[in-house]
Amino acid sequence: MSVVLACDLGGSSFRAALIDRRGETRAECAIPGPALNDHLDRSEVAAEAWWALLLRAADRLAQEEPSLFARIEGIAICGVTRTQVFLGHDGRELRPALTWKDARAEAAATGLRKKLGTHPEAGRINAFHPLARLAWLAEAEPERFHALARVLEPKDYLNFRLTGRQASDPVSMARLVACAQPAGESSALIALDLSSTIIPTLLAPYDRVDPVRTGLPAPLDRLSGLPVFCGCNDTWAAVAGLGALRTGYAYNISGTTEVLGVLGPEEVEAEGLITVDWGGLWHLGGPSQNGADTAAWLAELLGNSGSVGAHIEALLAGRRHPQPLIFLPYLQGERVPYWNPNLRGAFIGLSRQHGPTDLAYAVLEGVACLNRIVLERAEAALGQPVGEIRFGGGAAANSVWAQIKADLCGRSVVVGNAREPGLLGAAIIAWTGLGHFASLTAAQDALVSIAQRYDPRPDRKAAYDALYALYRRSEQALAPISADLAALAQNPGPLPGLAGAGTAP
Repeated sequence: MSVVLACDLGGSSFRAALIDRRGETRAECAIPGPALNDHLDRSEVAAEAWWALLLRAADRLAQEEPSLFARIEGIAICGVTRTQVFLGHDGRELRPALTWKDARAEAAATGLRKKLGTHPEAGRINAFHPLARLAWLAEAEPERFHALARVLEPKDYLNFRLTGRQASDPVSMARLVACAQPAGESSALIALDLSSTIIPTLLAPYDRVDPVRTGLPAPLDRLSGLPVFCGCNDTWAAVAGLGALRTGYAYNISGTTEVLGVLGPEEVEAEGLITVDWGGLWHLGGPSQNGADTAAWLAELLGNSGSVGAHIEALLAGRRHPQPLIFLPYLQGERVPYWNPNLRGAFIGLSRQHGPTDLAYAVLEGVACLNRIVLERAEAALGQPVGEIRFGGGAAANSVWAQIKADLCGRSVVVGNAREPGLLGAAIIAWTGLGHFASLTAAQDALVSIAQRYDPRPDRKAAYDALYALYRRSEQALAPISADLAALAQNPGPLPGLAGAGTAP
């Protein structure tokens, strides 16, 4: 039995699996980490830590399933996006990578938008945009900026370590590629005196980067000569693993963060959403900053030390108060659809009678309200509703949350059989690249199956429409307060409990 090594570098863990050509996972492991260096608006991690995770995952699979490990035919890695690895001319990282949460480029983004003027990419520049982060690097760390040779995404860095070749795909590099396109007399890169050479060679996700090179640490030395496929970001791969990589489908990936989008036949734009050419399919939507991680936050806040999923299910089994709570899930600022790192979360409507069960429902419904905002904007731009939402990620195991999403969004929510759609998507890439399927569509048809379908309940529509309207009003009312609180954090004064603060009342 032949298998491929499929890997998914997530925000909080590294998953790897050996998957056969029928899409069945024969062996799998998850390695937690790496720990991010987070503080206020900073979030970074050494790319070398990802390489260590890949080595550990491969070693575990090789020890647990040595015969299967010996029958690997190819390798495909997907991974988190909106994270930049800065390499020097010697191929070494110049500094820790800036993760998807890093918001230090906000001021640089403001100046960059003014500098770019009417360039088509100017309106997309925000604190999470790669060009804004390059502008921040130029201002904050000029020596490293001037030593810059190449910008990679996380999975590209791992492919580079495996093969020695620096390459990426057009989806993961879409925003930098757009900056390299001429508009008028120059490209957006010229604003920072950069050339398009910072962008690596672009390949289709199922194209071969190169064979695994010799001399790697065990057990990767046993994979020498095997093809490594370019892969794509974790969202693209998970959408393929859900069978939603086709026109007219919507998807929702709920892992550490939340991603929702729709796929259409032509390019359209919507406020706050990302439009990207996914190789003949046009994607509209993108990553929000807050997803299933909000449930983990609540579980930790309530003293849970075991399984987050089991704890949330136990909370949901309790009795709910008739008056619902509203939860704004912006615990880490927000990307899609607001691109505002200064948004903050809130519970609204608390009374003495509310308890943990009410908090749990509010968290799940708050994220679903955010899903509805993105879906409504995307469908309005497309001019028609989607038929269903393919739902994947850790949160898809929670049937209550799946039903809440269906009820609030007014669309059927469909969960695939693959517990880890990102891993299945990586396997789809590898098996297509190896020639076992004529196309990605054929691979999806053969390897993706459906586990559960949740249809909207008509009896809940009126209540959820009312709750959604209150959610929108709450957002508008509290956004200015969020901004003021974020500003206060930069100059908090002598508040009690802060390092260096006085103890006097």
